[in-house]
Amino acid sequence: MSRVNESSRTVLYVSATIVLLFVAFGMFMPTEMGKVVGEVFTFLTTKFGWLYLLSVSFFIVVAFGIAVSRYGNIKLGKDDDVPEFTNFQWFAMLFGGGMGIGLVFWSVAEPIMHYLAPPVGAGSTPEAMATALRITFFHWGIHAWAVFAIGGLALAYFQFRKGFPFLISSAFYPLIGDRIYGPIGKSIDILSVFATVFGVATSLGLGSSQIATGLEFIWGIKATPTTISIIIAIMTVIFTLATVSGLHKAMQMAANIKVWLSVGFMVFIFLFGGMVYILNTFTDTLGAYLQNFIGQSLWMGNVDWIKGWTVFYWAWWIAWAPFVGQFVARVSKGRTIREFILAVTLLPVGFSIIWLSIYGGAAFNLDQISNGAIQTAVNADYTTALFVTLKQMPLYSITAPLAIVLIVASFIGAANSATYVLAMLTSGGDMNPSEKLRGFWGIAQGVLTIMLILVGGTTALKALQTASIAAAFPFMLIMLIMCYSLYKALSEDSAQEINK
Repeated sequence: MSRVNESSRTVLYVSATIVLLFVAFGMFMPTEMGKVVGEVFTFLTTKFGWLYLLSVSFFIVVAFGIAVSRYGNIKLGKDDDVPEFTNFQWFAMLFGGGMGIGLVFWSVAEPIMHYLAPPVGAGSTPEAMATALRITFFHWGIHAWAVFAIGGLALAYFQFRKGFPFLISSAFYPLIGDRIYGPIGKSIDILSVFATVFGVATSLGLGSSQIATGLEFIWGIKATPTTISIIIAIMTVIFTLATVSGLHKAMQMAANIKVWLSVGFMVFIFLFGGMVYILNTFTDTLGAYLQNFIGQSLWMGNVDWIKGWTVFYWAWWIAWAPFVGQFVARVSKGRTIREFILAVTLLPVGFSIIWLSIYGGAAFNLDQISNGAIQTAVNADYTTALFVTLKQMPLYSITAPLAIVLIVASFIGAANSATYVLAMLTSGGDMNPSEKLRGFWGIAQGVLTIMLILVGGTTALKALQTASIAAAFPFMLIMLIMCYSLYKALSEDSAQEINK
């Protein structure tokens, strides 16, 4: 136990120091920061874009390979453990895990942006429209959740079955033994924290930008970096106080609001955005997504486009692997590995594809009806995409403010969960970390995101993309090694079961 406590203090101090130094660098030397992150972005995406594509494809092979193998019968827990949640409750929580702030942000903006500037061929054509939604499916589909499944499987297996701390480093015990409590293990956990911090900062930056744009679009409040920073500051105070004070009822209320508003918007947009058009689009795009799955996974035909889109997404998902992995692991104790992988990779993907079909299909349909109003708005400022789409439908005076509420609820839910996970990662895997630690990471996330917004100014997304990609790169290498370690542990576990 003392080794765990010592390790957790080291992980906390080093992680906190790195984040604070990064914040100080950005605040006092913003020009130099912009230059450095730009160079890092160019280097990683130019030299290693291929590695991101190969790695995420490898994670898919590993995840489904384990699921269909004899290892799929191994339980995430002791042999006599039973699931903590019913199938319905478990499915609902996995569905909830797929409803993030990023999905709200990109569901209209991304298809329209690909339509205007596709990776191949001319933009604003019927072919570009078909390609646009297929690419969006690809970015939010199985690849993302296979990454989360690998991270979650490692956490759940070594915690619930082997009794190790709820930390990424525990997954390396088959390779390095007790050295998981030493410098190697600490380095792995520090990289986990680093990846989580910048992955969450990316989402919070995007979410706050959309809130600010919505306020300007609806009520004329100018969306400036200062306005965005104020929104982040207010949100940070709310979710940090909620996390520290343990206002579980308040957080559950925010989660319920997010779920019901999400479902409500899907039904509303489906009914008023063109039902037949959306259903046709869904059917055609799903077929194209499945047909092009392997080729799209390894496609490098337009390197510049790949750097700005697919590599960014794969890095984003890798950065979120400790965070989302922790969530899906926590709710899956007592499940078999096969149940876990198939549910985690397929259920949220199914929901995301339905969501994207409704939002993206409605956007394309309404854009045609309005003579290009949505694509014109997105061309000017893609953060307005959702609000411009809602404006083409009835009850805009009601749906627009509700959209702000949905984004805020998603923002608070993600930040609150991330704060808890970061505190857990820096407290030796403690399932109930201290209030002070939770408070620190809540404030740290807010300050870091504000700094990135202020440094990036009108090009904040590029700064956020860069930070996420840079943070995810070393963790991607960690995950590749983790796959072998997990396979080694499962092989030994299976051999023991056979010899019983």
